Amino acid sequence: MKNSIAERIADFLKNQPPFLSLSLPDLIAISRESQVVYLEKNQVLFNVNDQPHSFFYIVKDGAVGLSISYDEKEILIDKCDEGDIMGLRPFFAKDNYLMDAIAREESLLYAIPIAVFKPYIFQNPEVSEFLLESFASNTRNPHDKENKGKLISENIIYNEQDAAMQYFKPISYTENPITATGKETIKSIAETMVKYKIGSVIIEKNYLPIGIITDKDLRSKIATGIFAISDSADQIMSVPVITVSAKRSVAEIQLIMMQHNIGHLCVTSDGTPASEIIGIISEHDVFTAQANNPGVLVKQTKRAQTPLELKVIRANLTKLIVNALYENIPIAHICQIVGEVNTAITRRAIELSIFKIKQHPPVRFAWLNIGSQGRKEQLLLTDQDNALVFEDVAAERHDEVKKYFIRLAENVTHILNIVGYELCPAEMMASNPLWCNSLTWWKEQYTTWIISPGEKGILMCSIFFDYDFVYGDEELVAEITKTIFKNIDNNQIFFAYLGGDALKNPPPLSFFRQFLVEKDGEHKDEFDVKGRGLMPLIDAARLLCLHQKTIGVNNTFLRFKELAALEPQNASIYEACSDAFSVLQKFRTEEGFASNSSGRYLDLDKLSKLDKLKLKNAFHPIHEVQEILKTRFQLTYFT
Repeated sequence: MKNSIAERIADFLKNQPPFLSLSLPDLIAISRESQVVYLEKNQVLFNVNDQPHSFFYIVKDGAVGLSISYDEKEILIDKCDEGDIMGLRPFFAKDNYLMDAIAREESLLYAIPIAVFKPYIFQNPEVSEFLLESFASNTRNPHDKENKGKLISENIIYNEQDAAMQYFKPISYTENPITATGKETIKSIAETMVKYKIGSVIIEKNYLPIGIITDKDLRSKIATGIFAISDSADQIMSVPVITVSAKRSVAEIQLIMMQHNIGHLCVTSDGTPASEIIGIISEHDVFTAQANNPGVLVKQTKRAQTPLELKVIRANLTKLIVNALYENIPIAHICQIVGEVNTAITRRAIELSIFKIKQHPPVRFAWLNIGSQGRKEQLLLTDQDNALVFEDVAAERHDEVKKYFIRLAENVTHILNIVGYELCPAEMMASNPLWCNSLTWWKEQYTTWIISPGEKGILMCSIFFDYDFVYGDEELVAEITKTIFKNIDNNQIFFAYLGGDALKNPPPLSFFRQFLVEKDGEHKDEFDVKGRGLMPLIDAARLLCLHQKTIGVNNTFLRFKELAALEPQNASIYEACSDAFSVLQKFRTEEGFASNSSGRYLDLDKLSKLDKLKLKNAFHPIHEVQEILKTRFQLTYFT
């Protein structure tokens, strides 16, 4: 008797990889054992931790989303459309599903029995090679250059080649850590660490963390004779102890450790020092969770002995960025991670330069990244922007001291150029004697830009007001910050000038919602995503944060998040701005990697209809935030 359903399934499968490698009789045999599965919109096919089904699935009609939950939010990892395969995990592992599979719309699937299909994998080399290559590259169809997809997406967070996705996996921590009181002797603490073979002990009082003692403390404070082994633990413990909640992801833990330059974090019930200790996270836990991660790159950077080694590390960082973009990791998170690694590379370049000069710096100094580097928004290998400030010295020593630091800066910028960061064409670098100067000079310079904000002064503000401390003495940078906030206090003229500059690029759409493109020149008919999209948001965020006197928040995305918290009445606008900035920055970064350029100009003809819609939607918050600027700084005459 004819089986029309089986024939329809076979007729569909014969055009889909890897089934197209099978004969029609084989397809009919497989199809007879297969089932038709109908899913309504939002109906679940399988959930995280469900036991594997005896079938795998191919989408006939509709779409099924594969997602994970992170911080009570659903993160869509992949979307399976017609012809896409999912649920293959039982082929490669015996444990449960690692993702949710939920219908994004009304869908029809064909369920293929794994037991029935398995023999064909071993009998047909083309089928087995397809699956093995797909598994190795984590794509549905490695032969399709345009739309590879992810063949086994539900396995992605455990695939070492796709480590970027592991950023969103909650980290495992050691429960019930060893603790001690501050009055116990250091000898007792050391004996405990040896007994349990651990590298740290949390010091507690009433079950609350008040400090931590690590191997490093024993080496630096006891072995050196600074403290006696009979002294109490509270004499050498590191305070304050940095605490986190158990819900933190691998990436967040990495970032916290990098920012604080520590190797241990205390886990408490609510993430604060005022709650009970429940666990501890070590650097080893992070590395175990993700073998190939930014923390490793930072470690390699600290050990690098040559500029070429740093260049290799930066190349590996580029691969990490590309992978993270491919896996749809939020661009703001990528920026934070990349910013920390870039900072580590610059620090090492400075250390190598000091070693090369064979002379320690004669006085205190601080190295600053400025511009996009200062905002930690430099994902592409664009040109350098940096500056150097050294402490004031007697007039007779000034030239000698400055000569040393210019020589140091020339070495550093040369190393960074080898790494891949081009020299700034406008010479906005510490190697330029103008931007390598004393603290007093810098304070006077910032004062001039603020008190007399002409066109050139405003240009300098757009670069030098986005600065990030990298190396040296941070107190020098704090002095500059104090000078800035002292001079901008109630300075309506300065804010008016800065506001006018922030309005020079209105939302880049014509009256008929058409993109405003370049009218002539090398980039004629292309869209300037930096000048027309990103810069209005960057300028607005900088101006509003200066007005709010926020300190230590330079990244545009984070500036808008901070503003949303400070101004609840405008929170929805600022949140929309942070989202828009992320969208535009992703467009620029992807274009930069695709065309090996700065990514500034987009060829709109190459964008899909959906991408064009995303761009247009990102421009609406620009209009709204510029309206806030006009009202707040009385800039209606700029309309």
